[in-house]
Amino acid sequence: MAELENPSVMPKVVAFLSSLLKRVAESNDHNQQQLLHQKISVFHGLTRPTISIQSYLERIFKYANCSPSCYIVAYVYLDRFTQRQPSLPINSFNVHRLLITSVMVAAKFMDDMYYNNAYYAKVGGITTIEMNFLEVDFLFGLGFHLNVTPGTFQAYCGHLQKEMLMMQPQLDFENSSSLSLGKSLKTHLCFNDDESSHQNQQQQQQQQQQLAV
Repeated sequence: MAELENPSVMPKVVAFLSSLLKRVAESNDHNQQQLLHQKISVFHGLTRPTISIQSYLERIFKYANCSPSCYIVAYVYLDRFTQRQPSLPINSFNVHRLLITSVMVAAKFMDDMYYNNAYYAKVGGITTIEMNFLEVDFLFGLGFHLNVTPGTFQAYCGHLQKEMLMMQPQLDFENSSSLSLGKSLKTHLCFNDDESSHQNQQQQQQQQQQLAV
């Protein structure tokens, strides 16, 4: 987590998280069968926002002033939300509202000091009333499952590392060595806590076998 404090690392995290979400949103946009079964929620806009996902996340990063770990935790929350709400996949109509809400909830859970809903509403370009509704729906969508274990945190860091390496093969491994564990991406974002724990157990067993040899 200390590496996230490096000023040169966070802009990369923002860029690659944006890229990952853009791919997921576009994939779900083109899935016509899935579109037929999607339900409209408070996160769904009437039109696609004109601001890109990356520009929007960069705006949040610039003005939210939350700790770097909040963006990884927000990534975890988005994954949990899509797994628990399969009829609400991330797409171009809801990704912006999901982003601002997930970062705000992560900041409230992770940071000792954070801005209120009215401030995040201004950052996100929505009203305070809408921000309040988004927060409540997001929390219920998560089942109020907000805790993120260190193993889960590292697992999602690892997946972002794979995203970085896919987009920039020349990326210096030393700059991203803390992002160590990963898994392939499908239409959703991927991981859950049970899978992370299972992988950790497998690694421990392998280490014990190596020591025994």
